[in-house]
Amino acid sequence: MFGFRRLLTILSIAARFRLDQLIDITRLPTWLCLLLRFGPWRLFPAPKASRGERLRLALESLGPVFIKFGQQLSTRRDLLPDDIAEELAKLQDQVPPFGNEQARQIIEVALGKPVGELFARFDQAPLASASVAQVHAAQLKDGREVVVKVIRPGIQRTIEKDIQLLYTIARLVHRYVPDGRRLRPLEVVEDYELTILDELDLQREGANTSQLRRNFADSELLYVPEVFWDYTRRTVLVMERIEGIPVTDVAELAAQNTDMKKLAERGVEIFFTQVFRDSFFHADMHPGNIFVSRKHPESPQYIAIDCAIIGSLSDSDQYYLARNLLAIFQRNYREVAELHIECGWVPPNTRVHEFESAIRSVCEPVFEKPLAEISFGQLLVYLFSTARRFEMEVQPSLVLLQKTLLNIEGLGRQLYPDLNLWDTAKPFLEHWLRDRYSPQSMLKRVSHRLPGWLEQLPNLPEHLLEGPRHPIEFRNNNTDVERLEKRLDESKRQHRWQLAGVILIGAAIAQPALASLPPLSLALAAAGIAILCLS
Repeated sequence: MFGFRRLLTILSIAARFRLDQLIDITRLPTWLCLLLRFGPWRLFPAPKASRGERLRLALESLGPVFIKFGQQLSTRRDLLPDDIAEELAKLQDQVPPFGNEQARQIIEVALGKPVGELFARFDQAPLASASVAQVHAAQLKDGREVVVKVIRPGIQRTIEKDIQLLYTIARLVHRYVPDGRRLRPLEVVEDYELTILDELDLQREGANTSQLRRNFADSELLYVPEVFWDYTRRTVLVMERIEGIPVTDVAELAAQNTDMKKLAERGVEIFFTQVFRDSFFHADMHPGNIFVSRKHPESPQYIAIDCAIIGSLSDSDQYYLARNLLAIFQRNYREVAELHIECGWVPPNTRVHEFESAIRSVCEPVFEKPLAEISFGQLLVYLFSTARRFEMEVQPSLVLLQKTLLNIEGLGRQLYPDLNLWDTAKPFLEHWLRDRYSPQSMLKRVSHRLPGWLEQLPNLPEHLLEGPRHPIEFRNNNTDVERLEKRLDESKRQHRWQLAGVILIGAAIAQPALASLPPLSLALAAAGIAILCLS
């Protein structure tokens, strides 16, 4: 019953804002075309607002779950027209607060004690209220000022019901709306479901916050508040209260003589440090989650909160992304195309020259602008959109990265319009690529994996000496038998060389860990085993 009533509400709001006009009915099935053309929604006058504004107002009318969905949808610039994406980006996640007594009850159930015993002070009026949670100021018994984040009561059931309706709408869009397959509505809803359900677990957010805080411990670039784990559960998060200037308050930043150029450049540096050094980046860095410390305005420090959404890249994605970005700005489109194929972002049978040509047609108009005016984030959007034509599977981690880069870039240009993102990013990427394959870095990575290799070492000789089993069909003649014997001999020789190499390298690496044995003895033993393997 709840679902049916909610569906009627959605349909009535869609009719009020005439969202039917956003659909090209000429490409729909006849019965659906007639339904849209003569349906009761045509009794509503056509609003004068643009299509993007109408969609935004409709989502705001549908409530917090749809607002957050619209916010996430606005990041999919690879799927939406620019006018709609820009309008959806204006969605504000502000909802009326729930009652103080409800908040206290949730805290007491989660922590097992009355609020009066937990805190020296607990402010009844919330500091902020959003769709998933609201935040209260409080003071611990030891005098430390904190904020208490409390999950909105009943929100999980509401989210689950609305997500099911979103799936229903997505299936209809996929089946009946022109370009429905290209828009991948089911994929978008799946991504949203994962994101918003993660936001319901405040313990997970606390863990993300603690990790980010460790990554930037004692950093001049970024400060992350402390989480108080004794007061944190799945529905309650207590963390240090920070004092800073909202990053969008340019007037106050200027009033304290903040170095705006350095502030903008440090935002870019923080992003690339999170992505490439840590592979752990804050993926919800909209202005409401970013502040600037009042200390040292000549060397400004950012403050980040709300770490519910975190992105991460694999080692291979980090490497290929860095090389792609460098190749793009060197206008080496052939390398960009080859890298996309090499890393598996597009199918291996993609024609390199066709893909290269498509990338060139996207990038060349962008590079006609002065370097300081080029939108790095928008360039990634164009690149991913082009790759979709070649069946690129959009990975959630890359979508989060694209969204975060757009936010950072937009914020940086707002703070310092002459920000040259490439001047800041290029040295970082070049240094990262050099460092990744330096002897020290290679040794560190080998040392990290050495215990696992040593654990498997006893079984390795048998595995290598047996060699692969090739299914060979042969007729009863000498030629086939000789071919089989030759292949087996080559296979054994190859695996014996591999085994010898593994043993010698393992001996060289493991020698420091086996300091109790004479180095000469270890070397002779390893060499002896290697000779036996090669004999």
